[in-house]
Amino acid sequence: MTDLSEPIKDPFLAQLGEHVKALRARRGMTRKALARLAEVSERHLANVESGVGNASVGFLRQLAQVLNCSLAEMIGDETASSPEWLMIREILRGRPETELAQARAALSELFDTPTSEAARRQRIALIGLRGAGKSSIGRMLADLWMLPFVELNREIETLAGCSIPEIHSLYGATAYRRYEFRALEEVIRRLPTAVIATPGGIVSDPASFNLLLSHCYTVWLKASPEEHMARVLAQGDKRPMLGNREAMDDLKNILASREEFYSKADLVFDTSDMAQEAAFLGLSERLRGKVLTSSRAAA
Repeated sequence: MTDLSEPIKDPFLAQLGEHVKALRARRGMTRKALARLAEVSERHLANVESGVGNASVGFLRQLAQVLNCSLAEMIGDETASSPEWLMIREILRGRPETELAQARAALSELFDTPTSEAARRQRIALIGLRGAGKSSIGRMLADLWMLPFVELNREIETLAGCSIPEIHSLYGATAYRRYEFRALEEVIRRLPTAVIATPGGIVSDPASFNLLLSHCYTVWLKASPEEHMARVLAQGDKRPMLGNREAMDDLKNILASREEFYSKADLVFDTSDMAQEAAFLGLSERLRGKVLTSSRAAA
């Protein structure tokens, strides 16, 4: 029988309380000592640990500083869930991007299905924001080399049985990312050679982006925010401007937040101020000798 005097615990808050208690125990600290050192109410800390206290970010930061841990560790992030994870994170902490890239490559080689460099270069994957020319230039490259052209968005829709907007509205962003990963996985399994136009946000999902980098020769079709916007509008899509006076600022923020990810591509090709035909010819020249080592592609 349920005791109505007992407060109903939110599962997340209950789990948070368990993590705080475990971290405190790992440091060998009493609740009183932690509250004193963090300069927080011991009663509030007790409520948080019992799963009935709704802690603010500031409160958690104060605890984290005393417990010498990250907020991610406190809320139960997977990378803070075991001693091995914590030691791996400590090895990587503060390393420059070049060393982190080497570590990622080594881990991929250790755990992923081996992909030879020659096989990886049989597939070209175009990444970048909408309006970069991924679809149009991708089709032209595929025609030039007589290779299959894949619009990954269409593969996602086929897999889900509905359109991209419907996936987001019916199932949410997490489901969309699962479909995206499965669609890319299927394309890689099915096509040893191809030109692939990817969704602009594929770099936002580490699993999909790792898969792409491991199995494809990636090209970032780069352009200025103004160029991206102009091309989308030229295609007849006025949605970016509807009801949003700050559309250009939003676009710049998206590009800035993704730039470090896009720059991990094997090749960066700037299409700013270039007509489509000129961009296609310039990119095909840059790719000559870098990809498609099969006899059919080289013909």
